[in-house]
Amino acid sequence: MTRIENNKTNLLPFILVGVGLMVFIGIAIYAQGAKGIDQITLEEFLLPPIEVDQPAPELTLFDLDGNQVSLSDFVGQVVLVNNWATWCPPCLQEMPEFKAYYEKYRDEGFQIVAVEAGQPEAEVRFFVKEQGLEFVVLLDPGNKSLITFQNSTLPNSWVIDRKGHLRMAWLGAINLPTLEKYVTPLLEE
Repeated sequence: MTRIENNKTNLLPFILVGVGLMVFIGIAIYAQGAKGIDQITLEEFLLPPIEVDQPAPELTLFDLDGNQVSLSDFVGQVVLVNNWATWCPPCLQEMPEFKAYYEKYRDEGFQIVAVEAGQPEAEVRFFVKEQGLEFVVLLDPGNKSLITFQNSTLPNSWVIDRKGHLRMAWLGAINLPTLEKYVTPLLEE
């Protein structure tokens, strides 16, 4: 095979992805009727969570104050467990969304348990202080949470209902409209 033919073969996956993206955008525009791409809202592209129905796993780690914290400590609250890392751009993007949602719903029995996947404590502490995060942040130097939830993709989020059952999960970043649409109804149960 010549060098030019070899380069064409290497570009094939990129071309296919590009064509797929153009088809997706075209379908989205068509589905919105006469709306232009600039009039399509982010909420119209939200993916629903993965539905889960099983007891929440047991997980115990330490918070930034050195206290041992277990997921079972939060039975009676709706809990969003978020596995994240300070080096992960989508993880950092969703933190202000989590902060806003937490501040709005913490008095209604909502808690976030943000499990940082292995970065040094000083780095995590600096990030939490800089962002003004008031929800629970746990350190996980051994990636125990990623193993427990059987998912190494970051970020990933899991919602536990008031009875201690996993109800839904997302693999990837989520935003405020997603939380409002899918988590808020659990607060009313």
